[in-house]
Amino acid sequence: MLSNREINNASILIVDDQPSNVLLLEEMLANAGYACVSSTTDPFAVCDLHRLHRYDLILLDLQMPGMDGFQVMEGLKEIETDGYLPVLVITAQPDHKLRALAAGAKDFVAKPFDLIEVQTRIHNMLEVRLLYKKLENYNRELERTVEKRTEELRLSEARFRRLTELSSDWYWEQDESGQFTKIFGPVFEMLGIRIGDTQDIVRDDGGFGWNESERLILEANMATRKPFLDFVYSRTRQDGTQQYLMVSGEPMFDASGRYTGYRGIGKDVTETMSSS
Repeated sequence: MLSNREINNASILIVDDQPSNVLLLEEMLANAGYACVSSTTDPFAVCDLHRLHRYDLILLDLQMPGMDGFQVMEGLKEIETDGYLPVLVITAQPDHKLRALAAGAKDFVAKPFDLIEVQTRIHNMLEVRLLYKKLENYNRELERTVEKRTEELRLSEARFRRLTELSSDWYWEQDESGQFTKIFGPVFEMLGIRIGDTQDIVRDDGGFGWNESERLILEANMATRKPFLDFVYSRTRQDGTQQYLMVSGEPMFDASGRYTGYRGIGKDVTETMSSS
């Protein structure tokens, strides 16, 4: 909602080639409490004035020599690129009312003036205009906030990922079909897989003897989309020694709760396990 103070502080421009009409409207607006009222009797000056001050309301006479109100509105359309003309036309010609509205004016008042009607139409139009501007400002601020939060999230995610990479031997992400989308470090070697000629994932133990019961547990966790933390599994090297790998992973979901894949980290903990 708008306060009376906000409405009374709105910027208004009176455009009429008759000084007596300008004085009448200025007095009426002053008595109604409007504090930011300007005027001109030169229709050729209106566009430059509006470009400079961006008035909340322009009271525009249609019948003016040299340049009528319709021509003025055409010039204002080049400034108000969103198509909203804050124009209330003043006319003594009944047939000009619909033409003015079709040309972009938002309302009209007839000559001779009914001061109560003029005040009411001005108040109502200003209320709509200021609410519209307030909504525009809110939307712009919301867009800036979203952009800022998105950038903060991107930087935070990048820092988290970098720390994850530094604290582990490998990092990976898979999509919902199991295809690897991001890897860091010797992921395929540590997981005992390779990419075949047709880009399919192929088990490739490379001469290592995996502990199949441990591998089945790990694969079951991923198949059922369960998170796992510090899961240790082992394999026997060709020289008969044991290698121990510790992995952690979690399923990923989008905002609607749809599963989008897996991500995880891994580390060779052979030295730790051997010394324990």
